[in-house]
Amino acid sequence: MEALVIVAHGSHLNADSSTPTFDHADTIRATAAFDEVREGFWKEEPSFREVLRTVESDEVYVVPLFVSEGYFTEEVIPRELRLDDWDPEAWDSDGTSATHATLEAADVDKTVHYCGPVGTHEAMSDVIVRRAESVTGDPDVGEGFGLAVVGHGTERNENSAKAIEYHADRIAEMDRFDEVEALFMDEDPEVDDVTDFFDSDDIVVVPLFIADGYHTQEDIPEDMGLTDDYREGWDTPAEVDGHRIWYSGAVGTEPLMADVVLERAADAGADVADAVERVRAETGSAEPADD
Repeated sequence: MEALVIVAHGSHLNADSSTPTFDHADTIRATAAFDEVREGFWKEEPSFREVLRTVESDEVYVVPLFVSEGYFTEEVIPRELRLDDWDPEAWDSDGTSATHATLEAADVDKTVHYCGPVGTHEAMSDVIVRRAESVTGDPDVGEGFGLAVVGHGTERNENSAKAIEYHADRIAEMDRFDEVEALFMDEDPEVDDVTDFFDSDDIVVVPLFIADGYHTQEDIPEDMGLTDDYREGWDTPAEVDGHRIWYSGAVGTEPLMADVVLERAADAGADVADAVERVRAETGSAEPADD
């Protein structure tokens, strides 16, 4: 038997924080690619520490639903899962290239394939593009549009910015959008000044966050000038400084995200090719996102 465990931050304060985790788990569960699919959280139940005890399978693929490599993926999760002999060097990563490491969780007698975070997988670039398609309702969006990939950014973890820049560079190489920029909340270049970085009249803004919450639904819309008060909502697109801003909300809420989870497991050796094809087919529409 093989199991998939998706681990995410969760929140005691925001009930919507865990919604994408459950949604993507349900999508994958429906493919029957694994005998079991479970969710584990830092701030909700079941906790990281207990989640492996909810699994019957002897072989487990653990995929972190996090944006970047850092404190949670390199320290907190392996510690709480009690992965024997874990060392971040096992990933041999430059900050965006973690793949997987196979370890033993001896106290529960399971082999764990511990995967890199979804946020640094190359397939996440496709999800960002799909998010742009969804918010505009245009499966061919690109020509005449600029794209801003937005991250939190922090001086405490340089890998936080690396993940954003990695996907902005990959999407720029696609030559699909007229302009592509990596912007941040807490470091330069800042998303507050989004219109300063684009000549395009239309700009799609996609935050590389896992779930919608305080930052994506309050801070960023107000900082960009979409609204003076997030509680009153905003138009999509919204007119700001002579540009039309198409704000998508968190990339992690895009249904195609389930594909990235499966891709991570596949890189670690899971036989999920059929499930990947099914998820891509089922999440292939570009329906307009809600404000």
